[in-house]
Amino acid sequence: MRTVAILALPDVIPFDLATPLEVFGRARLLDDRPAYRVLVCGSEPLVSAGAIRIGVEHGLDALEHADTVVVPGRHHPDLPAPPEALGALRRAAQDGARIASICVGAFVLAEAGLLDGMRATTHWRATDLLAARYPAVDVDPEVLYVDNGQILTSAGAAAGLDLCLHLVHTDHGAAVAADAARLAVTPLHREGGQAQFILRNPPAGSSASIRLVQEWIEQNSHRNLTLADIAEATHMSVRTLNRRFHAEVGHSPMQWVNGVRVRHAQELLETTDLDVARIARHVGFSNPANFRALFKTVAGVNASSYRTAFRGRQIPTGRVLAERIELPGHR
Repeated sequence: MRTVAILALPDVIPFDLATPLEVFGRARLLDDRPAYRVLVCGSEPLVSAGAIRIGVEHGLDALEHADTVVVPGRHHPDLPAPPEALGALRRAAQDGARIASICVGAFVLAEAGLLDGMRATTHWRATDLLAARYPAVDVDPEVLYVDNGQILTSAGAAAGLDLCLHLVHTDHGAAVAADAARLAVTPLHREGGQAQFILRNPPAGSSASIRLVQEWIEQNSHRNLTLADIAEATHMSVRTLNRRFHAEVGHSPMQWVNGVRVRHAQELLETTDLDVARIARHVGFSNPANFRALFKTVAGVNASSYRTAFRGRQIPTGRVLAERIELPGHR
């Protein structure tokens, strides 16, 4: 079982602390075993967290045994972090642990020297400050998260959830990550390169009507959909649907449909023995060539390579799982 250590420093933001605690703490493997052992650790047994104080069960030595260390943001990111915590982070990185920050937790990683020469992000309001204080860091203010392999950073609030789900997907594949996303009641497939939702745009899927559109697409993406079909089913005009969806989510409805289809294809590639052409049809592509091209664009590799990389991470065999999955088109 992989161990995740969440570093609770004084002045920690409770939301940033709760996000990895909930995502990794609730994630289950396909045989229903816990996917992670989660430890909350810190330099002090009791840390301030805005209007509350939080008890910390483990000390900094817990980082020595962690596969992943998550650093939540702090209310005042410009304040120095405890030196002993910075040292523990450096040692964990030297030992090969994966280090991830949420929101302005990137300042702690930068202070520890872990972001030097790397591309990184943080909350859009703090990107200028991060760049000014740590000129050796290549700060990208536009993205939801940045994955450098061992070191990862995310933007604010909900982007931390995207990063945690990305880590679950990396560790255990799309099926486990999709289940974790359902528990969090959030879409799975927001990619790290998607633009941050800065002040001029409301958060993705924030309105009830757009959440209903996303839910309807989730259930019907295997069909031969058009924009008019989605608009009719969700009681909007095509113009209103397109405008509101793009404003709130950052994509057009049809781009979202294709993202859902690719995620469903990832699950089937990981958990069944179906060939690629059949998977393409099941998830809603009438032309397998179009599916292959889109899949490579979204996933970064072709479907066969993806299956080779992720198939071995699942516990049950594909044939067993095929009996448990309600395949689109077989309802």
